[in-house]
Amino acid sequence: MSFTDKVEHKAEELKGAAKEKYGDATDNERLQAEGAAERAAAKAKQAGDHVKDAGHDVADAFNRDR
Repeated sequence: MSFTDKVEHKAEELKGAAKEKYGDATDNERLQAEGAAERAAAKAKQAGDHVKDAGHDVADAFNRDR
C-alpha cells in the first residue's frame, strides 16, 4: 500500500470525525450520521491497507527463503 493512500485514508477518517463532532455540537443528526459513515468507511479502507501490507510481508518472507 502506498504511503499516500494511507495518508488519504487517515485524512478521510479525521474529516468524518470532525463532521460528526460538528453535528454533535449543532444537534444536526444528518451531519452526525454522515460523519460517522465517512469515518467508518475510512476505517474499513485502513483495515484493507493493513491486510494488503500483511500479505506483502508474507510474500516477501517466502521469497527470501528461496
